[in-house]
Amino acid sequence: MTEADRIFERFPPFIREYIFSHSWDMLRGVQIAAANTIFNTVNHLLLTSGTASGKTEAAFFPILADLYENPSQSVGVLYIAPLKSLINDQFGRMEDLLEESGIAVTHWHGDVSASHKRRLLETPSGILQITPESLEAMLIRRSNDLVRLFGDLRYVVVDEVHTLTGTDRGNQIQCQLSRIARLIGHQPRRVGLSATIGDPALAAAWLAGDSNIPVDVPRFSSENIRWRLGLEHFFFQNADPEQSKDEKTADPERSALDAGYEYMYDCVKDKKALVFSNSREETEYLTATFRQIAACRREPDVFLIHHGNLSAALREDAELKMKKEDSQVVTCATVTMELGIDIGRLERVLQNDAPTSVSSFLQRLGRSGRRGQPPEMMMVFREEDPLPNTPLPQLMPWGLLRAIAIVQLYLEERFIEPPREKKMPMSLLFHQTLSMLAASGEKTPKALAERVLALPPFSHVSKEDYKALLVSMLNNEFLEMTEEKGLIVGLAGERLLNSFQFFAVFKDSEDFTVRAGDPEKGTAEEIGTITTPPPVGERFALAGRVWEVEELDVRRKLVYVHPVLGKMEVSWPGDYGEIHTKILQRMQKVLTEDTVYPYLKSNAAHRLAVARHLAQNTGVGEHSLLHLGGSTWCLFPFLGTRSFRTLRRVLTFNARELGISGIEFDGCYYITFRMEGTREEFLAALARVFARGIDCEKLVGAAEHPLFDKFDPFIPGDLLRRAYAADRLCAEEVKTRLEYILQNS
Repeated sequence: MTEADRIFERFPPFIREYIFSHSWDMLRGVQIAAANTIFNTVNHLLLTSGTASGKTEAAFFPILADLYENPSQSVGVLYIAPLKSLINDQFGRMEDLLEESGIAVTHWHGDVSASHKRRLLETPSGILQITPESLEAMLIRRSNDLVRLFGDLRYVVVDEVHTLTGTDRGNQIQCQLSRIARLIGHQPRRVGLSATIGDPALAAAWLAGDSNIPVDVPRFSSENIRWRLGLEHFFFQNADPEQSKDEKTADPERSALDAGYEYMYDCVKDKKALVFSNSREETEYLTATFRQIAACRREPDVFLIHHGNLSAALREDAELKMKKEDSQVVTCATVTMELGIDIGRLERVLQNDAPTSVSSFLQRLGRSGRRGQPPEMMMVFREEDPLPNTPLPQLMPWGLLRAIAIVQLYLEERFIEPPREKKMPMSLLFHQTLSMLAASGEKTPKALAERVLALPPFSHVSKEDYKALLVSMLNNEFLEMTEEKGLIVGLAGERLLNSFQFFAVFKDSEDFTVRAGDPEKGTAEEIGTITTPPPVGERFALAGRVWEVEELDVRRKLVYVHPVLGKMEVSWPGDYGEIHTKILQRMQKVLTEDTVYPYLKSNAAHRLAVARHLAQNTGVGEHSLLHLGGSTWCLFPFLGTRSFRTLRRVLTFNARELGISGIEFDGCYYITFRMEGTREEFLAALARVFARGIDCEKLVGAAEHPLFDKFDPFIPGDLLRRAYAADRLCAEEVKTRLEYILQNS
């Protein structure tokens, strides 16, 4: 009997029947490895293998076998996922798998009915699928009931681990698991799932947290990569976005002027496809453009949209239509469709411009090609046709170069960005201090510090820094000191805790809910949310359509609208994520090597050839410092987001000594400045700066109050500045790059 046969025999009948019904002729390597760890060890497990490789089933088959043979006396499995849509999807899959098992499965988040949740509270058992925010609410509001709910908790499954490591949300989960383990008196086994882990050792350490239990990370033989991948490039003449004033002026023929949009439309025509953009703004505009082209061609509107500001109903409608095997719908989406929602067999993924990371590229590519077919992706780049006087840095196709670098890094090195560690997560520290006091009641400052600082994310936070935070929280009435010298939640803290928004540690905004229809007749369908509503009579874009404001209810934060024709731009606050330094360095190599990349289509190949010729003639690829004419100079550091930010601060902090002014930049591609001196004088001054070393804390001005994370406005300025230096600046790569610049300029 083979190892796979022995494992198969250990599965209960309902799992074996599930395997037969899905026509699996053998267990996969990931499923055998997972079963070995769960059946034969007491270790945690980190499963990292490609999208659609069967990780979820691999983890749950042996876990469910344990639950089936030895039913738990409480919730037995806690499944934590970062998205409601992912939980909804897994809930449906679990219901199918568990139909004959007698094991209950409950999904729990803000969109789930109270009656559904009540059944679990009355009889806690089986599997609980939950978001970090809902779990936080449970820790605070049901603290006295947690032992009954989780006393016999056996396993914690954390999905999409790569989206959580190094983030406040992931650190929140670490805190939650530590707090639960302390309450129930034992450590449940942890299972982490991800298709894209850059550094398995770091991810395993994150998964283990403070449990002191080893983590198994099974290795699988590397399969040959089979992709259908194409990159194409287009210039466009009209840089001004089309703004529809009214139905009469909306001109669908104008979309035909943009060959890039037409090409993208044809890429997904008559296909079941996902179209990814890097922001909600781009997703909205692209959806409206596709609908405009369809109207112009008199073809059916098959375009759906999916992002975080849409109503749950619209998102779920898109997911359901994508899951239908015979559907040929096209969904334009952001990162919300990047994760492991099972939407069946996709014929193609289209990427609008380059993704920001190798991880994101692999996740998006992996959405297609399921059911035995190779993944298929087309990336399309649109660039404004440059004018004769366009400056040199703006003549480079940065998006195209980034995409090539991302593809090559994975093909050549299997590189995926490693997780980052936050050393001073002050916003989360504020949050967990309130959360723990709300759950446990009065604690002395010493006892509170011992408990909070013992949580894994705060291992680098000193007692002195925590004391400074507690003093600030007392002074601002987030905390209150009792006559017995104990700490309890203060009035300001109560106001925060009384809002459901407290449970989330990611930054949110006070959005207005948009409703279309007649509220008096009860037909006001929820469309989504916007940050700032326009006045009555004005228009805005949402859900790939344009809406005119009929009524504003500012107090209740409601906007009533009706649809009009056309398209417009829309904007939301937020950033597009960090780019790793290895991507920028590979971009530099793309400019200087003569490699022919077989996935480049004709326009893209020509555009790259022009960029390489320009780089060779100007020295962009070889020399970091170039004279653009007059007193204008340009620095091409080829550093990732964090290191680029640090270099900008080094130049700004030492601008007088370096003899430069008017510092400007674009993304993390180049820095321009004015300089009256010579190259030699600048390099000599830069060498003196380099010799003194880089102190990141000195680069943050005493008057700065850097607000990035949700609870930063409540953190003392000194702690914020030091946290910014520790977690958003990086000196080491800058030192290495400055040395290169001094040697090669």
